[in-house]
Amino acid sequence: MVPFGKGEPGSGPSSRNASVERGMDRERQSDTSDSETTDVRRINQQPGIREGRYDPNRFRLHFEKESREEVERRKKLAREKVLDQMLDKDLEVDISDIYPTEKGQRLEFPRRPPWNYGMTREELLRKEEKSYREYLNDLHSRNPPGSLSHFEHNLETWRQLWRVLEMSDVILLIVDIRHPVLQFPPALYHYITGELQKQVVVVLNKADLCPPPLVLAWTHYLQTQFPHLHCVCFTSHPGQPYSTVLQKKRMRKKGTCGWGHAGGPTHILKACQEITAGKVDLSSWEKKIQRDAVAMGPEGEQSEEGADSVLVEHQSDVAMEMSSPSQELYKDGVLTLGCIGFPNVGKSSVLNSLVGRKVVSVSRTPGHTKYFQTYYLTPTVKLCDCPGLVFPSLVNKQLQILAGIYPVSQLQEPYSSVGYLCERTPFLSVLKLRHPSGPEHSWTAWDVCEAWAERRGYKTAKAARNDVYRAANSLLRLAVDGRLCLCLRPPAYNDQREQWESHPDLAEIIALQGRREEEGAGERDEEEEGESSSEPEEEERDRDADDDEDGDDEDEGFGHPAVKERKGPTSLTVNMFDVLRENECE
Repeated sequence: MVPFGKGEPGSGPSSRNASVERGMDRERQSDTSDSETTDVRRINQQPGIREGRYDPNRFRLHFEKESREEVERRKKLAREKVLDQMLDKDLEVDISDIYPTEKGQRLEFPRRPPWNYGMTREELLRKEEKSYREYLNDLHSRNPPGSLSHFEHNLETWRQLWRVLEMSDVILLIVDIRHPVLQFPPALYHYITGELQKQVVVVLNKADLCPPPLVLAWTHYLQTQFPHLHCVCFTSHPGQPYSTVLQKKRMRKKGTCGWGHAGGPTHILKACQEITAGKVDLSSWEKKIQRDAVAMGPEGEQSEEGADSVLVEHQSDVAMEMSSPSQELYKDGVLTLGCIGFPNVGKSSVLNSLVGRKVVSVSRTPGHTKYFQTYYLTPTVKLCDCPGLVFPSLVNKQLQILAGIYPVSQLQEPYSSVGYLCERTPFLSVLKLRHPSGPEHSWTAWDVCEAWAERRGYKTAKAARNDVYRAANSLLRLAVDGRLCLCLRPPAYNDQREQWESHPDLAEIIALQGRREEEGAGERDEEEEGESSSEPEEEERDRDADDDEDGDDEDEGFGHPAVKERKGPTSLTVNMFDVLRENECE
């Protein structure tokens, strides 16, 4: 192996790591997330707030810290380990590999301890804190250090999950179709369907980022593993593929933009109709979906005249803490949907598609911290939202990062994740990189980052060296966004591929994705043919480590209408399904 020789380690990363760490040790009020056996890092610290206002840090991610030695070990490995291309078979993942089912190894999630109305609020909080500490201590005692994935250590976020589960009649569990087994905890499913006696609808989101045969295979796999599970495919970007790896916004086709054209709201409605079996009148919801679609203009703008208003109710801390689970389903003839998902599964996009753009906000408890929101879609359907929540698992931490579960902007060592990605995708043909030390040399993860920094012009401020840290973050964002697409497969998928490619339900998935069966990567909207195509390359700059305004790495959904991307002279034309080593529809 040829040793890495050009860049100087740490020229970019050292200064950036320092900025990442600033403010991380600020203690939040009444922090109850830490266990005596863990050292917790608080992610995405937001600026301080005035008294009586909403605390933006209340539900920020709390993950267990990694040792400096482990970070340095991975950084060294990224410099030295030659990348080996993995086989297609290596992308097959069984859910039991992520969430063990054997007795004594099963990974549970914290439950709300029993309580009664004779308890004071302070007694209830103390009991929850004690129960949560016992859960963490037991979990860490049964699993060796470093064996567990990143998972949520913030008790406040788990409290929100408890309340959503208690209030809801049907749970919408949103997962990313590219790696659904990472975000589908079996313990949660069995708790909801067993102890709570409620139904679960898994929403396979971002269905446009996977080949239709793979979407079908994952749907069949989950329904086989969990017979009572309702599966719904969903996309907020039908008919809007990425045409280049550097493209910042989706390609737009006439009549496909906007929440009203999202593929999936009707499928969620049908699943709920099957579950409720006529016990709730959902006709008003069906009409709302139809009106929202009609109200969406050709440019993705929703007309205020045609759109239905959605009422949002804010409930206070006290009101939620002292609420008890209702044993009565569909109380007062209203269906309550609980929306749950890991970070970056596109939960906000699903909510936007269901709620629409016209929202009226009210509050029953002015003067309190308002953090629990209930959306009244119609008089008979309401939707409760839960903050993004990461369950404990055995998933590889590098894969967690590529799935967007750990914020890319907060990484201390992104290079090993880049190596994990490159070993599972044809990165050279997609990114068109040149080895920094010459074509005869083997590639390491560090080489890939330096070559990408050279190609994109990322330089450190002082010494003007290649900024490998920024390049690594940029590559990881391409993966999280789906522009450099890594899709896992269910067990035996490669052996059964022909079966899925000729499946009779394939046409339905293709229609959901907004594609034609004979379509390749899609064609660019030509309504602006007269515009110049000689714009500089900066017009297609990727969103890198410095471009995510809110720092949460979250897919922002359809907050703004998609606009036409102008093709620069050096843009890359990529069929994203070629990254999967297969044609998208054949």
